[in-house]
Amino acid sequence: MGSRIIGVGMYVPPKTLTNEDFAKMVDTTDSWISTRTGIKVRHIAEPGTGTSELCLEASKRALADAGVDPKDIDFVVIGTLSPDMPFPSTACFVQMGLGAVRAYAMDLGAACSGFIYSLSVGDALIRSGRGKKGLVVGGEILSSVVDYSDRSTCILFGDGAGAAVLEECDDSEGILSCHLHSDGNLWELIHCPGGGTLDPCNPGTSTVRTNYIKMSGNETFKHAVTRMAEVSLEALERNGFKVEDVDLFIPHQANQRIVNAVGKRLGVPESKVFMNLERYGNTSAASIPIALAEAKSQGRYSKGDLVLLVAFGGGLTWGSALLRM
Repeated sequence: MGSRIIGVGMYVPPKTLTNEDFAKMVDTTDSWISTRTGIKVRHIAEPGTGTSELCLEASKRALADAGVDPKDIDFVVIGTLSPDMPFPSTACFVQMGLGAVRAYAMDLGAACSGFIYSLSVGDALIRSGRGKKGLVVGGEILSSVVDYSDRSTCILFGDGAGAAVLEECDDSEGILSCHLHSDGNLWELIHCPGGGTLDPCNPGTSTVRTNYIKMSGNETFKHAVTRMAEVSLEALERNGFKVEDVDLFIPHQANQRIVNAVGKRLGVPESKVFMNLERYGNTSAASIPIALAEAKSQGRYSKGDLVLLVAFGGGLTWGSALLRM
């Protein structure tokens, strides 16, 4: 047996930050941001909001889309780099909020690859008999770890959550395969040094600004394009398909240049590349499930279509999943 996605949902907070807003905060312009990233708007959670709140709303919408009662869910797996607190897991709060009394719950940390990693875990749990229905979520409140005085990073990130309901199915459909990779040697390219055991939160943490995202943009770009293209081909080759067989390509919504470069390297027509980052920015682990939900609402895929998901994030981590919808 394998697993398939039977319902999707997304949620973003109502508050937004536009490029014009950023022009008042740092030395930048709408033209500068749009040209380099393709981003116009990001949704930002109000202070005091927990990532679990966004994940809970996205999960409710996914369950409604699937027509599944929360009490029938066997597990909840959430990919996030911005949990409500060190423990308990954000997934436990979502399980509580849903009333999913039968489900076991866990968080998974793989930065922007978090949803692909979580999807792979959910698929493996079903294949191994640890459940017949599960909830896989990607959720972030990146505004909690963004330095709004750093022009190179603050313009990129937004908050949101996306969820998918998995169900046991025949192995010839649904999630055909998932492919995961990491390279810890390159951890410094994207990281948040403060707040962990190496540099615990204290009054000085915010002063030296170690509790914010740090990124080497140019080097990250090179690795992201190369690895996302490689792991996309890995998924296709594993299942005996070619690029032209893909009906829809959904990459992590990092920035427009990365998405365009990956699509060009693979030879995917622009008409088959799904992109919504102009309205949400980079939402890390939430970007792919948000895109999946939007793509469904827009009729961009239908039953039987071949959909390729690919992501890249801090760690470094990267991964892909090939789905028969």
